[in-house]
Amino acid sequence: MVRMRVTVPLGANDLAATRFAISPLGETISAVSLLGARDEDPVNLPWIHWAHAELATRSLALPLLWPLIHSGRPTRPEFLTPAPVTRAPALSEELDRMLATTPEQVRGSLRRVFGDKSAWPDAARELAADPGPRLELVAAELAAVHQRLIAPHWGRMAAVLEADIAYRGAVLATAGMQALFAGLHAGVGWSDGSLTFEVNRKGPTEYSMTLGPQSGLVLMPSVLSWPDMKVKLRSSTQTTIRYPARGAATVWEKALPESSALRGLLGAPRVRLLLTLRSPATTTALARSLAISPAAVSQHLGVLRGCGLVDRARSGREVLYQTSDLGLALLDGSR
Repeated sequence: MVRMRVTVPLGANDLAATRFAISPLGETISAVSLLGARDEDPVNLPWIHWAHAELATRSLALPLLWPLIHSGRPTRPEFLTPAPVTRAPALSEELDRMLATTPEQVRGSLRRVFGDKSAWPDAARELAADPGPRLELVAAELAAVHQRLIAPHWGRMAAVLEADIAYRGAVLATAGMQALFAGLHAGVGWSDGSLTFEVNRKGPTEYSMTLGPQSGLVLMPSVLSWPDMKVKLRSSTQTTIRYPARGAATVWEKALPESSALRGLLGAPRVRLLLTLRSPATTTALARSLAISPAAVSQHLGVLRGCGLVDRARSGREVLYQTSDLGLALLDGSR
């Protein structure tokens, strides 16, 4: 695949309108993409194996959605992933936004992706012929994928995504927008009023991109898009950039063996907390997953934070805890 260098001019209004969001719809689209991928994704391979095993027990028909995503084209119809309006929308909100796509926008997006109509897959022809009802069927297929393959893991996924946004917010506050952009992905840079990055995409090696009709960018951390950064080169809403979330691999990690020496040093409950917090979580989520009281969780977290083994960050109205670098080193040394 050719590496395309993309340049995006960003004015002051665009920088002011740039924001973060979490997209369950975007992760659902990535899930469908991963199911048909030929290259093995080492970070998400545990999920891929689980998903295939899950679907072997009961198949999931995607007659409209699958051909739109696995078409062999370098892009997919942009109406499948409209920019989230809020910071953390529910899947139903994102599907409603997708269903608000006009017939003209649906047909225009299909033409850009598939080109000459004689080469269109049947799913694209059906959508173009009757966009409203067919788009509702696509939404139903997406909801089914999310329910079967994303919802069982969404608590852990969302915690990682929230922790990533909290981390990026701290970078922005302490080092500024240039450092924020540079930390999103390898090769991303900001200078002279333009954002530059590289993507795996067929086409010209140099591409100057125009933002969507709404100012700014929506920066969306992702677990299932690892290791690539995915940018919508065309959008009828706001331009989105999906980038690999920090700690994405921890979503699928199995617990490490609990060293007897480490248990003797910290106690079994605190070792389990350190293991669990390789993926960030709230006190309530920890109490539920470990079957201990929230008060006991808070007490253990206080001790672990006092020792520098756990970090704490606020994300919206929630407080997320995560094993610190020192805590991870301690776990790694106990293997």
